Amino acid sequence: MLADRYGLELTTSSVEARDAYVAGCDGLLAAAGNEIADLTRAVELDPAFAVAHAALARAHFLAANVGEARKAIARARELAPGATAREQAHVNALCLAMEGKPVEALDATRKHLAEYPRDAVAAAPATGVFGLIGFSGRPGREPEQLDFLEALRPQLADDWWFQMVHAFALEELGRLDEAMRQIDRSMAVNPRSAHGAHIRAHVLYEMGEDREAMQYLEGWLPAYPRHGLMHCHISWHVAMFALSLEQREKAWRVYRDQVHPGGSWGPFLNTSTDSVAFLWRAELAGERRAAPLWSEVHDYALRSFPKAGLAFADLHCALACIASGDEAGLSRIVRELQDRLASGRYPVGPVVPILVAGFAAYEKGNWAEAARLFEEARAETVRIGGSRAQRDLAEHTLIAALIRGGQAEAARKLVASYSDRRPAIPVEGFAPRA
Repeated sequence: MLADRYGLELTTSSVEARDAYVAGCDGLLAAAGNEIADLTRAVELDPAFAVAHAALARAHFLAANVGEARKAIARARELAPGATAREQAHVNALCLAMEGKPVEALDATRKHLAEYPRDAVAAAPATGVFGLIGFSGRPGREPEQLDFLEALRPQLADDWWFQMVHAFALEELGRLDEAMRQIDRSMAVNPRSAHGAHIRAHVLYEMGEDREAMQYLEGWLPAYPRHGLMHCHISWHVAMFALSLEQREKAWRVYRDQVHPGGSWGPFLNTSTDSVAFLWRAELAGERRAAPLWSEVHDYALRSFPKAGLAFADLHCALACIASGDEAGLSRIVRELQDRLASGRYPVGPVVPILVAGFAAYEKGNWAEAARLFEEARAETVRIGGSRAQRDLAEHTLIAALIRGGQAEAARKLVASYSDRRPAIPVEGFAPRA
């Protein structure tokens, strides 16, 4: 039988279909921008190629092409019984993750990887800060993510994909030097990996190397296709680095050209949350409120996420309502959050309502109450998902509340307490003690 890049056998007799599948899977693992085209070619060359349909489903799912993803999921499940036991388990794990069954998907993935630890395509949905572990709502998700990857290391240590996701897990735990070594090894093999470029920027952010990070991304991004999955989010990082470096005109230009709804090509989640985060953090840095831009983002975010349920999106939608003065929209989100909590359907616990209340207090100028609420939520904020850099939305608002409330020394002590990270703090009025 033919095999993939990891030596795993494939149920296809077409070398051309296998090659297109391998190229598409590498594109999927790297967010290279070619994945849908290559995987579409694979299933055209061999319409009975079950794992290729599953990979195509995931590519469409990540791009928020819901209808195409559902069709490919159905076809993969229909064809899976005619494939090997490995491929059947592979298809099941991937499809469960796209069918709204994250707990079952992670269980199936772990069971599958115990037998086939080199199946990177099956492992990928469980990795990263938006993955099955990252969005699990569990407070210990960061060490859990690293443990998940450490179990795969004996089989995948020399693989560029593993080095990349391993670097991200290390970085999120503050093991920055190890993370940089890993991501540089990965990028030496696959320098056009969008996920890799993104992760390298995260490591530099945590190290406080904003200028180097911005220069790196500005050199990397022009050759990346605008339709690439990570274009919007990598551009957001460029805008945020420019903001922290006092290059305000550049920050706004990047936001308007490549991040905001209409300028971004990207999934609803990235466009909504990145736009909200940039506008709020620009204000923390001293920029005036851009009401028309907030209105645009508010409408886009609430259309994209009309019901509460995904904590990371819920927080950003609520913040869009707060900044736009939409009290009815905010009340609706808070009510839905409370209903989910009461019924046990919100795995992150009460941290999102607490953070929402903190942002609302900050908006009203109630600095002491805002600081109290953000402090209360601080240990649990990890549960909302996303990276440390993204969760700095709350951390930096806490710092701003302390400063505006006359507690600049408390803000400095808070930042000085960071033992494993050195990010820039682009908050107006913040000045670390010399």
